[in-house]
Amino acid sequence: MIISASRRTDIPNYYSEWFFNRIRDGFLYVRNPVNPHQISDIDLSPGAVDCIVFWTKNPGPMLGRLDELSGYHYYFQFTLTGYGTDIECYVPHKRKVMIPVFKQLSGEIGRQRVIWRYDPILFTHRYTPEYHIKAFGQIAASLEGYTDKCVISFVDLYAKNKKSMSALNSYDLDESRLMAFAEKLAQIGWKHGIEIASCAEKLDLQKYGIRHNCCIDKDLIERITACPIHVLKDKNQRLECGCAESVEIGAYNTCKNGCRYCYANSSGLRVENTCRTYNPHSPLLCGEVGEGDKISKRKVKSVRDQQLSLKFE
Repeated sequence: MIISASRRTDIPNYYSEWFFNRIRDGFLYVRNPVNPHQISDIDLSPGAVDCIVFWTKNPGPMLGRLDELSGYHYYFQFTLTGYGTDIECYVPHKRKVMIPVFKQLSGEIGRQRVIWRYDPILFTHRYTPEYHIKAFGQIAASLEGYTDKCVISFVDLYAKNKKSMSALNSYDLDESRLMAFAEKLAQIGWKHGIEIASCAEKLDLQKYGIRHNCCIDKDLIERITACPIHVLKDKNQRLECGCAESVEIGAYNTCKNGCRYCYANSSGLRVENTCRTYNPHSPLLCGEVGEGDKISKRKVKSVRDQQLSLKFE
């Protein structure tokens, strides 16, 4: 089983204590977002978990505790953009705080296991293509030698972010300008030894060396674990998404980064109310098991091929 921690919220930043408690206890609960009374009991033992994929804008709270994951394979998707607090409201200063955190994490676990994400890319009167190219170049120069890959994507509209996106007066580039923009990002990446890949994009950018990316990456997991895995494409994701199947352990309306483009939060008030129920000792990320809830043991198993081994240079 591959664990996704998490597309729905920033567990490393805000809920690392809960996560380490769950690792210690060997299980956690996840509510079904469609039917909240359905709760899955998920085995977190090292024998069941093949890899953990962390998604975060700030893994700082986990630094100094990564030895508690010594029995697990894992890597980080680390979002680091050029936006200010007008877009990413509660993310610490990028140059002063987040780039040093990125470097520290890379130094502790290796650059192969820290994927830089510059996404989603949106265009406004402030965040023009020229702005992004400059910001991307500065970050790429700072991260040279600390990561092997950068993942980019262009912002998508969802019901949950449509209002805030409209307030930003964001705009789209036509295809020719978008292709030229992507080519410049690829050139910057090449200059600094960083592969550029796209996330769930319909646009084919491969002629610029930008291949379609798998964020839950079968190939990377095989390299990290030095073992073949048998896993299918995740049918619960968008058609353009190439991610492998994973078990999502996050919860909607719990991320406190305050990003204006977020699709996982309904409103700031909803997030505030949900986060009041956070208990780091509860099996649930936020809240407790209540009357009418039904807990079912989720059937999970390792996807590693234990009879074969891979050798990587």
